[in-house]
Amino acid sequence: MTAPRTTATRKVFGRLSLPERTFVADALRTETVGGVLLLVAAVAALIWANIPALHDSYESVSHFHLGPAALGLNLSIAHWAADGLLAVFFFVAGIELKRELVAGDLKDPKAAMLPVVAALCGMAVPALVYTLTNVTGGGSLEGWAVPTATDIAFALAVLAVIGTSLPSALRAFLLTLAVVDDLFAILIIAVFFTDTIDFAALGGAVVGLAVFWLLLRKGVRGWYVYVPLALVIWALMYNSGVHATIAGVAMGLMLRCTTREGEQHSLGEHIEHVVRPLSAGLAVPLFALFSAGVSLSGGALGDVFTKPETLGVVLGLVVGKAVGIFGGTWLTARFTRASLSDDLEWADVFAVATLAGIGFTVSLLIGELAFDGDAPLTEEVKAAVLMGSVIAALLATVLLKVRNAKYRRLCEAEERDEDLDGIPDIYEEDDPAYHLRMADIHDRKAAEHRRIAELKAAELTDSQRRGLAEVTGGAGEENDRPA
Repeated sequence: MTAPRTTATRKVFGRLSLPERTFVADALRTETVGGVLLLVAAVAALIWANIPALHDSYESVSHFHLGPAALGLNLSIAHWAADGLLAVFFFVAGIELKRELVAGDLKDPKAAMLPVVAALCGMAVPALVYTLTNVTGGGSLEGWAVPTATDIAFALAVLAVIGTSLPSALRAFLLTLAVVDDLFAILIIAVFFTDTIDFAALGGAVVGLAVFWLLLRKGVRGWYVYVPLALVIWALMYNSGVHATIAGVAMGLMLRCTTREGEQHSLGEHIEHVVRPLSAGLAVPLFALFSAGVSLSGGALGDVFTKPETLGVVLGLVVGKAVGIFGGTWLTARFTRASLSDDLEWADVFAVATLAGIGFTVSLLIGELAFDGDAPLTEEVKAAVLMGSVIAALLATVLLKVRNAKYRRLCEAEERDEDLDGIPDIYEEDDPAYHLRMADIHDRKAAEHRRIAELKAAELTDSQRRGLAEVTGGAGEENDRPA
């Protein structure tokens, strides 16, 4: 009689592979610093725009135009930030997604399914919440896509501020979720927010992308070749009527993200390492500086909860994101027969899903596109994005703080390196050489403890001998006294 065949249960949010963990740690470190700069830029924009003496200067700088008009690029500073600088942000997002799919843990379709389904549900449910809110309230449906995006830099900045030691698997999930989210957001922008298309300019952009791809395949090196070509592609894409950030994503997806013989890092990883600080530290904060400057008077904040458009954005970010991402994750685990990691609980997943309700950068961008031509409503929607993001951040902070002690212990276990070889011990449990090193370390420690014990014992023996001599001597003197 043959034994019943069993299959190993796949773990959701299990331990990352060591290369993936290293990559995620480096990426999150840069994004966290960028997130802090993003917060500073957003606060600076709010102060600049809401102090009466400074408000006019904020408007003047934001709407100051520069650039070659003959090329159709005489744009305002705010426009340059939204269409130009965010192209750098989406370029990095494109590289990130390509690396995850061809070289990261997501090259396994089963592993890729979880963040993709979670991201899709985390976009569909907020859009549904917005739509229902506006159908019942008689509002505009134009802003259905505003609450669909997650801002990873802002979310990581919140994590840095509250000091939670979120396990690397959950951080990686949040990062991957945001990358997939960004890709679908840019597709939404391309499909739903492109009114007219200049096919000549679009054709030129496609030709430029083809040249970009051929140069990469031929192994041509040199930033002086690719940077001018990238600028031409971006300008043509902008003039085509398709949002210019599409050019950034397309070029990012074209980079090679697999290593060749003799390479420690692929070309895509190298370029991402160079460009990511520019994106997180300059491009996104500058966009925030010229997009987050909205009026925050008491009346404006009160209107956020009374108008269907703005209420839909807030509910979409706070409720829709949490329900969509958590629901998508749970359903994926349920129908793929995967189980949650032994170290985590579903409450942890819900807390991360709530944190994903921080939708800042791309939500602001979609808000500007959705209500283009209606300046007052655009400003109100921006205020709603800020309000929804703050509420989501506060809720996530409370939920994560409850479990922070548990997270800290998990992170300490992930970081422990007792043999001091630069690799966390948890990744060497199946390596015989690791156990031999640890045995040698324990033998040396045991020998040292034996030596200390022998010294202590010797000191104790000497002390007891001296004490006995003193007692004996004292007793003799007392007996010799006269009666």
